[in-house]
Amino acid sequence: MFTGIIEQTGTIVGLKDLGGVKRLTVTAPGIAGRLREGDSLAVSGVCLTALEVAGADVGEFFHADLAAETLARTSLGALAPGSVVNLEMPTAAGAPLGGHIVQGHVDGTGTLVSLEPVVSRDAPDFDRETTDWWLTVRVPEHLRRFMVEKGSVALEGISLTIARTDGETISVAILPLTYWRTNLHALKVGAPVNVEADVLVKLAYARMDAEAKPGFELTEGWLVASGY
Repeated sequence: MFTGIIEQTGTIVGLKDLGGVKRLTVTAPGIAGRLREGDSLAVSGVCLTALEVAGADVGEFFHADLAAETLARTSLGALAPGSVVNLEMPTAAGAPLGGHIVQGHVDGTGTLVSLEPVVSRDAPDFDRETTDWWLTVRVPEHLRRFMVEKGSVALEGISLTIARTDGETISVAILPLTYWRTNLHALKVGAPVNVEADVLVKLAYARMDAEAKPGFELTEGWLVASGY
């Protein structure tokens, strides 16, 4: 489990086709040195398994295989070398839950509509380093009902709060620390964005759907079809 609090960013070095899977190589000095082969970590919100942790300097690189399901549901398979990704290690038992419950099971990819500073670029007091930002993402249709105003969502693995939604897009406020510590400052309009809906909202909807289903009704037609 993760919390959506990004520890650092890494940079994609390569994506190699191995036939059934694609092998991702990421340079991440610092976090790579803490990994052992088989450990889990979140890469832009996608829970992956670290392989062949190595490099010219110890702990510089790690590799991870992307299965077909991961390639279909996330943006990782479409990223080019040089792309910046967000990295988070799993949350240790008993550690503070700083963001929200993030599983690393991305539900689909949205599209970056805009990322604009709250202070206009034309304003005399505009400062790119200190302004906060307004991020708008178009969410896949099958996830829109889970986007609840003031609810949580993980975008690129970042725990964020939905400030508003119009049924098709969601908008969230981005603090300067989040903007610069994550890959958000490197994304362009139109870029795919990994989206994981809040698991608690999904479970609530699943329960409502189950309760809405009609109960079993004993009818003459059912008796005939069942041989009675």
